[in-house]
Amino acid sequence: MKEYHGCWPTMITPFTENNKVDFQAVKQLVEWYIAHGADGIFAVCQSSEMFFLSKQEKLDIAKAVADANAGRIKIIASGHTSDDHAEQIDELGAMAKTGVDAVVLVSNRMAKQNEGSDVFNKNAEDIFRQLPDVTFGLYECPYPYLRLLTDDFLADCAKTGKLVFLKDVSCSNEIENRRVKLVRGTKLSLFNANTSTLLDSLIEGYDGYNGVMANFHIDIYKWMYDHFREQPEMARKASDFLTVAAVCEPRAYPVNAKFHYQLTGVSMSLVTRSRDVSILNENARHEIESLIRMEQDFRKVLGLKE
Repeated sequence: MKEYHGCWPTMITPFTENNKVDFQAVKQLVEWYIAHGADGIFAVCQSSEMFFLSKQEKLDIAKAVADANAGRIKIIASGHTSDDHAEQIDELGAMAKTGVDAVVLVSNRMAKQNEGSDVFNKNAEDIFRQLPDVTFGLYECPYPYLRLLTDDFLADCAKTGKLVFLKDVSCSNEIENRRVKLVRGTKLSLFNANTSTLLDSLIEGYDGYNGVMANFHIDIYKWMYDHFREQPEMARKASDFLTVAAVCEPRAYPVNAKFHYQLTGVSMSLVTRSRDVSILNENARHEIESLIRMEQDFRKVLGLKE
């Protein structure tokens, strides 16, 4: 088993009612993740609203998560949002000093949308050169645009050890199957962000799940990850439940995740910076209340604690 594996949430950022980072809720959230089976936490990511955080807030959040975790599970963080290459070097180097296990590059920060692989590869190599002691992961973040890695770049990073973690957002079993072959025998761990293709990717050789819906029911993802080999039929049922449950995400995320936390034991406001709280309308609230009841029923089927 690789060092980076299992089920990881993409951590949301709790804010106070006056729109400051709620560090007390950050600590509670770390405990909730660990208590519900998280193998690691991706802090300061898109779910964390990293494009809406100041540089200091990103660093403070990453340090708070690492401190609260106290070495129990893996912690990675990004905050790689600057457009300027020199500023990116600065923010990545600073993030590496917060106590996280790895710093995550964002693929669409490495080249503009109209620039090709040559620019991407040049900028990536410069980051690796200037920060030789930093352990790196990479996230194919879909915002502000999606840039998937080329096979050649991924194979090189796997072979040379430049990356230990990839958050794959291809949502394609064909691409995922190809990537398993490209990194086989290396230390590079492949994490799938997409629920509908997750089980098949695990069967093919992916190392884990890192996605939005871990903020709602990471314990069910964890069950599927732990049991898909010896209980394939029940794992497929879990996959079906998780896939349908994930349909509720686009309406009001991350506000609906915060509402879910309010109803399931983590005290935080609904305030976010990326979306207005009003998107959590009556229908969106009913969806989350229904989801919680469905989660409770399915946990009974799997023999999980409430």
